[in-house]
Amino acid sequence: MFAYDFMRYAFIAGIFIALIASFMGVFVVARSTSFFTHTLSEIGFSGAAFGVYAGFQPLTGMLLFTFASALFIGLSGEKIGRREASISVFSGIFLGLGILFLSLSDKQANYATSILFGSIVGIDQNNLYTLVGLSLILLILCFTLFRKLAYNSFDTQGSEFNQQHNKLISIIFLVMLALTVSITAQIIGALLIFVLLTIPASAAKYFGHSLAKMIGLTFIFVLVGIWLGLYLSYLTDWPVSFFITAIEASIYGLALAKNKIFNQYH
Repeated sequence: MFAYDFMRYAFIAGIFIALIASFMGVFVVARSTSFFTHTLSEIGFSGAAFGVYAGFQPLTGMLLFTFASALFIGLSGEKIGRREASISVFSGIFLGLGILFLSLSDKQANYATSILFGSIVGIDQNNLYTLVGLSLILLILCFTLFRKLAYNSFDTQGSEFNQQHNKLISIIFLVMLALTVSITAQIIGALLIFVLLTIPASAAKYFGHSLAKMIGLTFIFVLVGIWLGLYLSYLTDWPVSFFITAIEASIYGLALAKNKIFNQYH
């Protein structure tokens, strides 16, 4: 299996994706921004399709579209619930734009599938270097702003006293989320990216009751999902995104069962 370059690249990429998904996923769940994450993934698909149509890298198009959207939503200054209500109508529009851009380009339909659902065979050395570089930038931001993000995400009542600071951190977080979506889409695809940013972190909160434990468990859950998914995909030639989704859903199911049993006997 590791005789193939793309498999080695995918396994290495999985480590960095697990790192950023563990940090960002915990904050996504804490801030209740799962819906916006899903919308960003659709915007990312449209951006990637635009990149294909315009003749540059799909990742560049994803970054362009998701960054612009994150800044626009962040600067609107509304509550996240209102943001989600106001941008939900654009989800279908961005999907339609993505399909339009692909239809206008000379790429085949299977290229659209790789953007939407991911493709391990699409990772080459240059993709890996780009992914690692962007991941390191995001991780540096996470470590630099960790305390402020934790305060802003978990102590909502306290953060409300400083609205200007709260808004700035929210904008930075949304931009970081846009970067996360663009990075992780290379493995699992644009439409299923919310799986890695919501399900593992949601499962981790049932096993760990401190922020450090939640991040650590989320990292393990994501990494197991990606690595085992890649291995099963190699054996069966089925889409890796299917296996990753099934594995993460199984972990979440175990977490719910554990929580239910614990509540019954305590």
